[in-house]
Amino acid sequence: MKIVLPLSRTLTSLFVIAVARLPADPGSLVPWRIAPAHRRAALTAMGAGLLTITRHATPWRPAGATLPADHLRRLRRTMAHLVVAATAPPHRLPAIAQTARAVARALADACDGVLIDPLTGAYVPTRGRRADEPPRFDLGDDWLGWDVQVHDAATCPPWDPADTAGCDCLRMTSRGLRRFALPEITLDGAACAHSLCATHLLRTVAHRLVADQLAYLAAHPGAPHRRLDDFLPIRPEGVGAPFGVRLTPYDAGQGELGRTGSIRRLKVGPAPGAGQVTCLKVGPPSGFTGSVNAWLCATRGAHHATLTSTPTLAAA
Repeated sequence: MKIVLPLSRTLTSLFVIAVARLPADPGSLVPWRIAPAHRRAALTAMGAGLLTITRHATPWRPAGATLPADHLRRLRRTMAHLVVAATAPPHRLPAIAQTARAVARALADACDGVLIDPLTGAYVPTRGRRADEPPRFDLGDDWLGWDVQVHDAATCPPWDPADTAGCDCLRMTSRGLRRFALPEITLDGAACAHSLCATHLLRTVAHRLVADQLAYLAAHPGAPHRRLDDFLPIRPEGVGAPFGVRLTPYDAGQGELGRTGSIRRLKVGPAPGAGQVTCLKVGPPSGFTGSVNAWLCATRGAHHATLTSTPTLAAA
């Protein structure tokens, strides 16, 4: 079965910088502060009207953002905010989104502001490690966030990684795939003890979906829609055997995180014929002498392939 994904004529990437005081001309700060790899693209986009910076003399209050305590304290002291918006056709992804974030990082650094990605609900680093926007696109570089909900924590049994049937209270949903003209994905009904496994599964699916989407958009600029197969084969690089997931159009009747309205997602389920499982079963390779949990913690960042700006996976 095919799932039809509509493709908008344009997409907008937004970034918010909460500041104590508004600069008189924020655009003048961009050429000198922006990372060299994105400087020319930023100036070109601003000159063409694809990228804008607007000033707002009011505090910005995030809804659903998950910020560290020190950044929340800084945010409460701010009195104004800037909004960086880049609007372009989908086939300009991911470059236009990176350009917008590079400009936002430059402004946040120049104004000593707090940079927030409203789509992921997360803080974007502007100082220290990874302060500048990297030259190449990597989906794992703060482009995705996760909503984690436990339906009823009071009924959860003691934590036991071996007991996949102990509870089914975990729901995890991605935040950020909409930036790439994709529905968000959700995994509902996993055991709360398997949150790491669930995160790994969703990250792997997200990397594959975005890689295929970018390849399709590059090959079919201006396409009004894309037909996606509801069975997605996954072939991990380096670690793990191939597996598949089923993608089902899904409407969350109660809305995202308890808010009113509904959000269209792709619900991730087990591969046809694989039986009902709460998560993918993984185990350490032969020769590993530690526990399963020690292996998961040691290799959790190496399970999925890095998605760069030159996708090589075939588009659906």
